[in-house]
Amino acid sequence: MKALPISLIRLYQLTISPLFAPSCRFEPSCSNYAIEAYQKYGFFKATLVSLKRIIRCNPFGGSGYDPIE
Repeated sequence: MKALPISLIRLYQLTISPLFAPSCRFEPSCSNYAIEAYQKYGFFKATLVSLKRIIRCNPFGGSGYDPIE
């Protein structure tokens, strides 16, 4: 169940992401964060923490180093 979301994120990184200027306010980027989450957690927890991270990735949500814990 982890392989499909990771593959979709990598496809996004290779095809869609290069079309836009880098805009993620965090390190690692939101897509890399999501990949790490899927590698570490199960599908549902990884999806939850990834969505929370994407929601925080805005001018009012902070920035900086924010690794998977």
